[in-house]
Amino acid sequence: MSLLRAEGLGKSYNSEIKVLKDIHFEIGSGEFVSIIGPSGAGKSTLLRCINRMVEFNEGKIIFNNQDIGKLNKKELRKVRTNIGMIFQHYNLVPRLTVIENVLHGRFGYKTTLQGVLGRYTEEEKERAFFLLEKLGIADHAYKRCDQLSGGQQQRVGICRALIQDPALILCDEPIASLDPNSSKVIMDHLKSITSEMGITCLVNLHQVEVAQNYSDRIIGLNKGEIVFNGTSKQLTQEQIQLIYGSEAKDLIMV
Repeated sequence: MSLLRAEGLGKSYNSEIKVLKDIHFEIGSGEFVSIIGPSGAGKSTLLRCINRMVEFNEGKIIFNNQDIGKLNKKELRKVRTNIGMIFQHYNLVPRLTVIENVLHGRFGYKTTLQGVLGRYTEEEKERAFFLLEKLGIADHAYKRCDQLSGGQQQRVGICRALIQDPALILCDEPIASLDPNSSKVIMDHLKSITSEMGITCLVNLHQVEVAQNYSDRIIGLNKGEIVFNGTSKQLTQEQIQLIYGSEAKDLIMV
């Protein structure tokens, strides 16, 4: 069943530069899909168009049978509770504790006053600790986030997204700032989120081999256009060349 659909999606910042051009794709519930492509291909812009962190100029995004482009602010806020986001640089509040940062994922369900006062239910607090336990960082619950390693901070970011109870998680280069060991831990957790929890993951990656190892499907972007949409097995060296151009020679196929 389709959870997310893009129809003729386009994004321009001015009349000369089209960042995204006529993007069409469909993602089903429980799929793990990677978007790959060189720097400047439009990967981050595409992700941010889905939850309207960036406004698009053309086409449609249909999420859960709702036309994202037509939602007013209140409706969009409600839809965003169902779309988690994980960032390359974590986007945490460094001076706050791990548990406080995770609970921030519930802001979309709160009134402004409840959010400011940090009023969370016991059920929400228990859920936060459950998620921290699941990702192996419960021991750090009361540490400030700036005391953690990059890999640990990214796990906090994942917990913050999961506590929203989302149907979809958007991950913007989640391992770009991490060493290989931490990267594997993060990708393993993201994969288990899809396989065990049934949450759809759409992940921007620069590493072709990581995309091949973890994805049900891969979308290749080049200069704002989709030039590949298929399984890992369908991603040939020729397809990689098409996606990455001159950068392809530096990439290793597995």
